[in-house]
Amino acid sequence: CVCNVCVRLKRGVDGRVRRFEEIPHTGRSGWINLLKFWREGRFGQIHKHMERTFSALGPIYREHVATQSSVNIFLPSDIGELFRSEGLYPERMTVQPWVTHREIRHHSKGVFLKNGEEWRADRLLLNKEVMMNVAVQRFLPHLDEVARDFCRMLQARVEKEGRVVEGKQSLTIEPSSDLFRFGLEAICHVLYGERMGLFSSSPSMESQKFIWALKQMLATTNPLLYLPHRLLLRVGAPLWVQHASAWDYIFSHADVRIQRGYQRQSSSRGRRSEAGAAGDRHTGVLGQLLEKGQLSMDLIKANMTELMVGGVDTTAVPLQFALFELARNPEVQEKVRQQVIESWAQAAGDLQKALQGVPLLKGTVKETLRLYPVAITVQRRPVKDVVLQNYHVPAGTMVQVCLYPLGRSAEVFDDPERFDPERWCSIREGGQRPELGFRFMAFGLGARQCVGRRIAENQMQLLLMRVLLSFHLSVQSSEDVKTTFAFLLQPETPPRITFSRI
Repeated sequence: CVCNVCVRLKRGVDGRVRRFEEIPHTGRSGWINLLKFWREGRFGQIHKHMERTFSALGPIYREHVATQSSVNIFLPSDIGELFRSEGLYPERMTVQPWVTHREIRHHSKGVFLKNGEEWRADRLLLNKEVMMNVAVQRFLPHLDEVARDFCRMLQARVEKEGRVVEGKQSLTIEPSSDLFRFGLEAICHVLYGERMGLFSSSPSMESQKFIWALKQMLATTNPLLYLPHRLLLRVGAPLWVQHASAWDYIFSHADVRIQRGYQRQSSSRGRRSEAGAAGDRHTGVLGQLLEKGQLSMDLIKANMTELMVGGVDTTAVPLQFALFELARNPEVQEKVRQQVIESWAQAAGDLQKALQGVPLLKGTVKETLRLYPVAITVQRRPVKDVVLQNYHVPAGTMVQVCLYPLGRSAEVFDDPERFDPERWCSIREGGQRPELGFRFMAFGLGARQCVGRRIAENQMQLLLMRVLLSFHLSVQSSEDVKTTFAFLLQPETPPRITFSRI
């Protein structure tokens, strides 16, 4: 026994908790491991590397790559133990290149990059505007407005570019670029209270540049996590220059929208009555934050920028996978569609009621993120010593929940390769209640779960609902989509999907 924690926590079959140093590992030298990662191309397939390593070493292992060290787990029992030890101020992995950019440009950090009391104070204020039910009621109609426009745009393309197949007007496309435009249009409408016009016949160059900058920033983040980026900054290495330039454009884009929102808010104040009626104009999350005045302008800018960055790829990419899985599973697609049709008819235009009546649609989003987690890990530093898989893990150790192996493990899910939205329903056919605790972790859990979770979930559900009401989906090939990791999990080649007018 190495410390008093072993007296309080579970012991192994031989009566002792094993030392931290006994946890299986992939190699003691971080720099040798880094060379192996580069040589073998593991960075782009790190989700598969995790899966193979668990298969070889068991349900827990240590990994040291360059300066990054972590303990990796995937079983729900260990996940529960970890999250019960996260404390009042949960701490995740710091994305150091992003922090460095904020420091050298003298930008404030948003809640994604903060820790401790400062994080908690800001997070509690943001929760009121993006996580609470009253906030959802405010932004749901605006997400649906963008989802309707997406479907109108797609219907026009099918009519103009499609051909008749089996009596239906159909179009086969890679919808990835359209979904990225949907993601950006939707998040900006929610955050800033204004439309970007991305579904017009000539979307602005500014918006196209933003999407490019976002992709550039994400692509350069991954290698910078392991390389000495301070040194790269000092010597002006192209990798760092590309990363910083992308962030600079993202911040300037956000700044323009925030300033515009501030001017609108200021002018509207002058037109209000003494009673303080705000009018019916949608001012977005920005308007709410400005109105309440509890965050400084610097902190508003930092958090709005982070929310905007986190609200495009993280919905556009899962929507690609969701459409693909529905297309290659026609029986599942039809089941979900029928539930959507029934719920929509009963809701009589009430969006919240419509979404409440479609558990299979919610299950479709969860099932997509189970198989294709956009962020492939959730991390925490426990505030107290814990025992995971009968190994002592000291407080402060970076522990990663590996979501790709979790979602595809036969130890955790029955028939894990099958796309089955019903597995997430509270009661399955036959009256069985599934065991779901600590199995869905795509948005994290607890106080530090993704701050944009409610926006993202509703955004994806509304788009899928509108698509299923308008189109039948199919694919020419039902082969698995190959995936790659570039800070986010995404398809190597975007899947081609056939949209047929219903």
